[in-house]
Amino acid sequence: MFADLPWRTSSFCNNSSCVEVAVTSDFVAVRDSKNPQHPPMVYTNDEWRQFIAGAKNGEFDI
Repeated sequence: MFADLPWRTSSFCNNSSCVEVAVTSDFVAVRDSKNPQHPPMVYTNDEWRQFIAGAKNGEFDI
């Protein structure tokens, strides 16, 4: 089910330790690029929007 999704990696990724994201009309899936055979984490589109808004707002800054 997940293998055929349109996986994308950030242009900021410069090695094999990255996350990949697949956005569909029903959900957003996130997986480890080093282990694509493992099941991805799956979020609703609303959960993903909230996460992105928090990231843009600096809520996850170190």
